[in-house]
This record gives sequence, C-alpha cells and structure tokens, in this order.
Amino acid sequence: MEKQHGVKHLTLSPDFDPKEPIIHVSLINTEQSSTEIEWDVQACKSFNLDNGRWLRLRPNEKVPS
Repeated sequence: MEKQHGVKHLTLSPDFDPKEPIIHVSLINTEQSSTEIEWDVQACKSFNLDNGRWLRLRPNEKVPS
C-alpha cells in the first residue's frame, strides 16, 4: 500500500498483524492499452480505530490520499 500511494514506511516496527483482510481488486484498462491494478482493503477483523495515529508517528506530515 505504501508503494502504491508513494509514501515511505509509517514505522520501521509495525505493531499491526492483519487478521482476515477483505481486499477488493480492480483491473483498470488504460488508454495506453495497458492494465492497472488497484487494491482496496474493504475490511479487516483486526482493525482498531486509533484517531491521531498518523500525527503521532509522522508529526507535521500530510496524510496521503
């Protein structure tokens, strides 16, 4: 995901272990006759809301879109 969105690692020591992620994969045909792949995490049983995590780990950095 980091590579797809062009951002560096959020942390060198991740504390997240995904359990049963549900991923939606889209295949997009481009005008250049190639195919792009987009991965979207739809759900994950180990998700925990942690408001402000980005700000704590990356102060003063813009949240990627």
